[in-house]
Amino acid sequence: MSINKLSIVIPAYNEGRYIHNILYKIKAIELVNNIQKELIIVNDCSKDNTEEAIKEFMDANAEMDIRYFKHEYNQGKGAALRTGISKASGEVLVIQDADLEYDPREYNLLLAPMLEADADVVYGSRFAGGNAHRILFFWHTIGNKFLTFISNALTNLNLTDMETCYKMFRTEIIQKINIKENRFGFEPEVTAKIAKIPKIRIYEVGISYYGRTYEEGKKINWKDGFRAIYCIIKYNLF
Repeated sequence: MSINKLSIVIPAYNEGRYIHNILYKIKAIELVNNIQKELIIVNDCSKDNTEEAIKEFMDANAEMDIRYFKHEYNQGKGAALRTGISKASGEVLVIQDADLEYDPREYNLLLAPMLEADADVVYGSRFAGGNAHRILFFWHTIGNKFLTFISNALTNLNLTDMETCYKMFRTEIIQKINIKENRFGFEPEVTAKIAKIPKIRIYEVGISYYGRTYEEGKKINWKDGFRAIYCIIKYNLF
């Protein structure tokens, strides 16, 4: 597969403390084959200084290809991703959270199956490989693995980390999928829907993970876990 541009979709909600750090990390990386970067930032009506931090970065880095969008009211991560995905112009698209849990330097790991094996979708697994992982919550890990197990049972995939943020898609494929979930239900919904595409080529690579505590801004909670179960059943069986 020939790739000229990677679209990096970044949903942001109340990430004023951290978002400049992730943006500078993205700026610093060099992609293989001189692939260019397109940043698509979607501010989901943050109530802190997220917008100011984004615009300050854009002003200081005017040479970068950055597109900024803002929701007029808070809709959720899934809604922000819908907006960002619809605006992407690169051949390939990757999802990047605005915090520091995932390392943009690993984009090249995700790109490898795209370039070498004509992958259509690549998942970055926090539970595969030997990369660094911050040690945090036991029950979150059990919950993630449980949700992945249920999802795999219904999709007939053998993923190790369905809930991962790092998902890379051929843009033409993800833009054709009608995503309905507004919050964290995006992950099981998109997994269910790509699994139904005939002859789709899905790969998984191991990535690092630098998780946050709730004091550091982590937003997902137990209610989102129950919603994920609902979404797994809904989008796989109905």
